[in-house]
Amino acid sequence: MALGSLLPELQPGGSGRTPLIERVARWAAEKPEAPAFTFVDYSLDPAGVKITLSWAETDRRARAMAVRLRQSTEPGERAALLLPQTLDYMMTMLGALHSHVVAVPLFSPDLPGHADRLIGAYRDAEPTVIVTSRNALPHVEKFLADQDVPQPKEIIFAEEVDLELSGQWRDEEIGFDDLAYLQYTSGSTRRPAGVEITHGNVTANAAQLWAGWAPERPDPEMVSWLPLFHDMGLIATMAMPMVNGDHAIYTDPVSFIMNPLRWLELIAERPGKNVYTAGPNFSYEYVASMATPEKVAALDLTGLTACLNGAEPIRTSTLSTFADTFAPAGLRPGAQVPGYGLAEATVFVTADGDDVPPKVITADRAALTQGELRLVDAGDDAGDDAGDGAGDGAGDGAGDGAGDGAGDGAGDGAGDADRVSTLVSCGHAVGQIVAIVDPDTRVEQPDGRVGEIWVHGPNTAPGYWRNSERSQDTFGGELAEPGGLPAGPWMKTGDYGVIRDGELYVTGRIKDLIIVDGRNHYPQDIEVTTQEAHPAIRPDHVAAFALQGGETELLVVIAERNRRVPLGRLDTAEVEAAVRAAVNVEHEMSVHEFLLVEPGAVSRTSSGKIARAATRQRYEAGELPTTEARLAGRKQ
Repeated sequence: MALGSLLPELQPGGSGRTPLIERVARWAAEKPEAPAFTFVDYSLDPAGVKITLSWAETDRRARAMAVRLRQSTEPGERAALLLPQTLDYMMTMLGALHSHVVAVPLFSPDLPGHADRLIGAYRDAEPTVIVTSRNALPHVEKFLADQDVPQPKEIIFAEEVDLELSGQWRDEEIGFDDLAYLQYTSGSTRRPAGVEITHGNVTANAAQLWAGWAPERPDPEMVSWLPLFHDMGLIATMAMPMVNGDHAIYTDPVSFIMNPLRWLELIAERPGKNVYTAGPNFSYEYVASMATPEKVAALDLTGLTACLNGAEPIRTSTLSTFADTFAPAGLRPGAQVPGYGLAEATVFVTADGDDVPPKVITADRAALTQGELRLVDAGDDAGDDAGDGAGDGAGDGAGDGAGDGAGDGAGDGAGDADRVSTLVSCGHAVGQIVAIVDPDTRVEQPDGRVGEIWVHGPNTAPGYWRNSERSQDTFGGELAEPGGLPAGPWMKTGDYGVIRDGELYVTGRIKDLIIVDGRNHYPQDIEVTTQEAHPAIRPDHVAAFALQGGETELLVVIAERNRRVPLGRLDTAEVEAAVRAAVNVEHEMSVHEFLLVEPGAVSRTSSGKIARAATRQRYEAGELPTTEARLAGRKQ
């Protein structure tokens, strides 16, 4: 049974068929003095300096930027945003949406840890202009000089755009099929892909996200630290407030990393509001780890309506830790909202906005890898395994594999019930349709059967930038037996999932599936077993993947060293023996090679997910810094 239906207002003739950017002028007319976007700058003052633009000011700045962009380039050309995450970034995005210039939301080249992604995305997009700031100019110039990338016709300084230009802008017709921006996926390799997001896509997904987050509650506000070059940050912070002219308060990711409690402090300043926020699993774990009882006591989180948890695997331990830590501050049990999404669907696909605690089920791991959801008693849980949350970059290898196995429907937990996987519900589809499909036969699967997650709706992108073959593979899905569902086109996510009681549970990535001796294994299960095998292994920094062997695939496990264990007391042989034993017992498979590596060696995507393919590439190239080599160097 598929999830969801399409929102009536987004159908032809519906009231939601107005392109989202045109709503800025509406709010500027209806409530010109109301706050639209507030940027909190912690670089000016550790307490934070709030800089707010009203809807009237937002409309004026966006129109001025539209004129400035068109002075430098033509409709359909690309403008790369290589500037810090300030109000200028937001106004540049809105100006590009007005101007028919295709925005490429990126970041200043001095942002650490993202150099390869920036180079790949910039080369692929071939922008004709760059929008940056005076402060970031030296980094941009160095980037252009050092890298083999196309040179822009002009560099525009966002803060120097003359606001008087706004009067020169004349509105142009914007079609729902017109390209709005290129959303580059973080992916799991060093070759990011540009998802073509149309004006219809961003309009639909903003409406879907808002509809899934209890839209009838008064005085809603969005609080965010997420990067605006990431799909979840862009839609939640920029697009969703534009639906009804609401207020977004945001800061930059570096400010959050330096002091994660700033995030909750901004929320706590609004106890009488309905505050919405979002973040990947690590952010909830990180902020909880930094919260002392004294700091929690100073917070008032009664205004927090919903906090979406997505973009990487959701751990049940994180959900419970966050809930327990901040319950004394008034955090409601139903405020945590696990969700699922990806850039190819603009971002948002499903979430559980029913104001109930997150739903967790315990499944027989062996049955699950054979394609059957068989529930077992939670008391038999052998570990805290991961259920995937919202993410991006699904098209990277989508459709490369299929679930197999026998049986149908959910069982009652026989056989290997002591070896289980804990799955978190990612809720319902909103304004779109989600189906579980056998990728080989293209037949929809019944509830309780694992298959590939397919999505159909006005938010699914038309394709990848200048990559028609890959676009057809990902966005051209057709059901062999549609029944009451649309025959196509369906977007194939590349993720395994299962539907139970009308809710989606994500079980893993198709391309990451490890097949040893004819048995399927989800890498996240092996990664959790590994990190729990020895305290010297850094949690959530383990990558498990397969290499092609003679008769079967070979398992390789890469784990980062935990800094909390002193090097002088570290026995790498003991760590390896513990991991090999744990994997053998829990998964009945042998580890071909185990490497303990230095902190930071395991590759991650921009949204924080383990990048297994990139880690495998570095492993095969011999580029991983091993702890064994570090110890050998200390002895010399």
